[in-house]
Amino acid sequence: MTSSDHQADEADVPDGDSPGGDAGAGSPAPEGPSHGSEVTADDDAAAHRRPQPRLPVPPPEDTVVVPADEDPVAAVGSELFGGPPGRRALLGVGWWSAARMLAVLTIVIFALGMIQKVPCYDSGWFFGATAQYDHACYSDVPHLFSLRGFNLPGNIPYVDKIPGSTDPSMQYLEYPVLTGVFMWAAAALTPGTGAEMYREQMFWLVNAGMLMICAVVAVVAVSRTHRRRPWDALLFALAPVLALDSTINWDLLAVALTAVGMALWSRRFPVWAGVLLGLATAAKLYPVFLLGPLLLLCLRAGRMREFWQAFVGAAVAWLVVDIPFMVANFSGWATFYTFSESRGVDFGSFWLILSQNGWLNVSTGTVNALTAVLLGLCCLGIAWLALGAHRRPRFAQLAFLVVAAFVLTNKVYSPQYVLWLVPLAVLARPRWRDFLIWQTCEVLYFLGIWYYLAYTSSTAQKGLPMDWYHAAVAVHIMGTLFMSVMIIRDILLPSWDPVRVDGSDDPSGGVLDGAGDVFTLSGVKVQPAAARQSAGPAGPTSFATGTAVDPGA
Repeated sequence: MTSSDHQADEADVPDGDSPGGDAGAGSPAPEGPSHGSEVTADDDAAAHRRPQPRLPVPPPEDTVVVPADEDPVAAVGSELFGGPPGRRALLGVGWWSAARMLAVLTIVIFALGMIQKVPCYDSGWFFGATAQYDHACYSDVPHLFSLRGFNLPGNIPYVDKIPGSTDPSMQYLEYPVLTGVFMWAAAALTPGTGAEMYREQMFWLVNAGMLMICAVVAVVAVSRTHRRRPWDALLFALAPVLALDSTINWDLLAVALTAVGMALWSRRFPVWAGVLLGLATAAKLYPVFLLGPLLLLCLRAGRMREFWQAFVGAAVAWLVVDIPFMVANFSGWATFYTFSESRGVDFGSFWLILSQNGWLNVSTGTVNALTAVLLGLCCLGIAWLALGAHRRPRFAQLAFLVVAAFVLTNKVYSPQYVLWLVPLAVLARPRWRDFLIWQTCEVLYFLGIWYYLAYTSSTAQKGLPMDWYHAAVAVHIMGTLFMSVMIIRDILLPSWDPVRVDGSDDPSGGVLDGAGDVFTLSGVKVQPAAARQSAGPAGPTSFATGTAVDPGA
């Protein structure tokens, strides 16, 4: 089954009007008490007056979709490793389950990224005005070891001021609390003696090791979010930006926590899902936006109890982390928020293009207001999709769209921010062609920012001038918009959705998966299928090839 199989969306067909076929192939199940539904006479009469569309019946939950069997690009790529699974090797048999293989591949890609930073590790971070830009191996990590006081024993972030800081808006660490604690823990593991250069190198290595663990946690969580599609997480494991951007900053901590939170939501643990999203928000701001799609989808499905459980879990977790620092020194704790508000237009944003070309000459406060308005308009559009689309969107789809809206409208875009979107893209649209197009755009921006800084930091002006850098920013924006448009198309035309093409509803939706609609803006309420195909006695199989798989995958 490939994305070219653009069959009609079964959810648009009223009961009794669908063509005949095997229920396991995705045709709607017939209605009636024999399928486990209690139908009163009044309900039956109402159903005949206005037939309710039903979701198609998905395959058994313990079948596994193999990308090489349904994705043309994945099939071509698999030829480099002996052909698609099932033709020359059994899938997931023995110790090598999907999660273990994905973890190993993630470590390999992460290690390649560390090798890419070797020119900077040896000298570029310490010698030469533009060496770290010429080799595209810049990282905040070694520089902030000394610049934020982590080289001083006993210095507590948010409580103690940054030594020697002359910027009144930067007296304390400007990162969210849990990220600061992560940095503090890495500093505690860094040798306390030796030359400053040596200690900065060790600080980067310690952080790289801790961030590698975060990457492994994230890929395993993604592989377990869509139970039938663990191999989609290969997109995360092999993403070029995972190698290039992972050790620039500490974003992978929030990425891992968010991925685990989404996996817990998909397994119907709303409280614990909320706790992980709250911890992720304590590490980076963007995870809080995922509560918006959850609110809208739970409202549509009548699952508000689970939403409030997740919301309370997130709020409590965030408060448990942040309150101690708020009490110890409120000014230090608030630096992240005050710095974000006072920060001017910066690299990577379309605001920078407007500003540097003289098309926008307004205060930072005005830019903040315009950014809020644009983001608000985007969120209104996403809300319409959530409540107005004929079929309820999947949680991962809306999660990607809302974070992408935040990224695109923000006044700064650092290259590592793409890591926020990678697991969401994997779950929202697991198609290799589209993912690689988007990743190519992000790699071009990665190179563009460093060569632009090389150009502006040296009198020799080797690198990209301003106009070419603006082109790189535009490429990044178009790549993210491309992925967003593809996801919006999947929402409006579910038969194009690679996850739903086999009859699945919302594997990452937890209690939303297969739930009927209670409230929609269109008035059309799609109902869950009356029956679900049960697993066969032979155990888990590959959806396309029929090869046995490890249930732990």
